[in-house]
Amino acid sequence: MRNFLHFIIKNHVGFLFVFFELIAFILIITFNQNQRAIYLSSSSRFSGGLYESVSNIEEYFVLKKINKELASENAFLRSQLPTSFLQSKDYFTLIGDTNTTTQYKYRTCRVINNTIRKHFNYITLSKGFKDGVKPDMGIISNRGVIGIVIKCTENFSTALSVLNPRLKVSAKLKDTDFFGSVSWDNKSIHHVILDEIPEHANVQLGDQVVTSGYSSTFPEGILIGTVENVEHPVGESFFKIKVKLSVDFSKLNFVEIVENIFQDQQLKLEEETIK
Repeated sequence: MRNFLHFIIKNHVGFLFVFFELIAFILIITFNQNQRAIYLSSSSRFSGGLYESVSNIEEYFVLKKINKELASENAFLRSQLPTSFLQSKDYFTLIGDTNTTTQYKYRTCRVINNTIRKHFNYITLSKGFKDGVKPDMGIISNRGVIGIVIKCTENFSTALSVLNPRLKVSAKLKDTDFFGSVSWDNKSIHHVILDEIPEHANVQLGDQVVTSGYSSTFPEGILIGTVENVEHPVGESFFKIKVKLSVDFSKLNFVEIVENIFQDQQLKLEEETIK
């Protein structure tokens, strides 16, 4: 302890210099817009690169499980296609990210950082502007809805997770088409709440909850979860439905970014209609 204090006293000038340099740096970033923008951009690239390196190490140890899941998914998708189509030369065009003329395009992407224990949870992805990723694109996996992209840099993007109370997803009961919105109540990482389902709707435990298709972000019919509990609050005309998520957010590896190529048209038209 005596040696440590002696070291501090002996080098106190150097420590004071570093301290004041840090204060000066904070003041520059805080009160100068250009420098702040440069700092935020640089820190995003640095943190994105760091997250990607850590993710690469973690991914190495789960490759066997990932390959098994991908093989199972491919087998399921092939089982949904007619034999004549599987034997045609056009079958393999399904693999490409953007070789489709349908309304939605899908880009495979890797999760390089993911929070699940915070009040507002976010996901960092390994693709950005240069890969065609933009804010407001949806994110899904083979198991269901993941979130929505909110910010991008050239090589990375961040997204609101379903486990974030700021995100609401337009959803419906698959069997009856009654629709409402799904949001997280900041309790269990395995559950969300489906609101706005009217009291006359026939809701059963185990019913599937899927995307409604009413937003410009997600296609219709993407799985969100299954009904686990139904409450009818006193004095209200809507159910409060607890939904068990189909996605385990503690095990995210690969996801797909959904691009609605008509999104800008739809949003512009709806905005003009409201005006």
